[in-house]
Amino acid sequence: MKKIFGFGFLALFIIIQFIRPEENLGEAESSTDVTHFINVPEQVMTTLQASCYDCHSNHTAYPWYSKVNPVGWWLNSHVNKGKSELNFSDFADYDIKRMDHKLEEIAEEVQEGHMPLPTYAWIHRDAILSEEQISQIVAWVDTERQKLDVPQE
Repeated sequence: MKKIFGFGFLALFIIIQFIRPEENLGEAESSTDVTHFINVPEQVMTTLQASCYDCHSNHTAYPWYSKVNPVGWWLNSHVNKGKSELNFSDFADYDIKRMDHKLEEIAEEVQEGHMPLPTYAWIHRDAILSEEQISQIVAWVDTERQKLDVPQE
């Protein structure tokens, strides 16, 4: 019985390797990316690219283990959810009020330690934000929100 279960599990594992999610391999920097509507200082941009862009842009740098399902499905789910919440590649397509709200959320999420996700940072050690990087992001958000000048309700 154990052999049958083992072979069944192995067969299922092999079969699921052929069911691949579509990879997020578009252009991270495009005519609608965040830099085409608001000013992003180089230091902040470097931080965003290292800590945010894999899940919040149109281009993900996939690690080797993303090729092994069900891990690939799980990662794809995270990328799709991340892009639905905030997509730096399409930021200039947002209306002003949504831009303002997304900027506000960026500051909140990094200040509260929710972003980058701990599961992402655990593997991507260079994505962990220092206090200085968090302060830079928050200052950038404050400056750009003031420029947007969206009336607060």
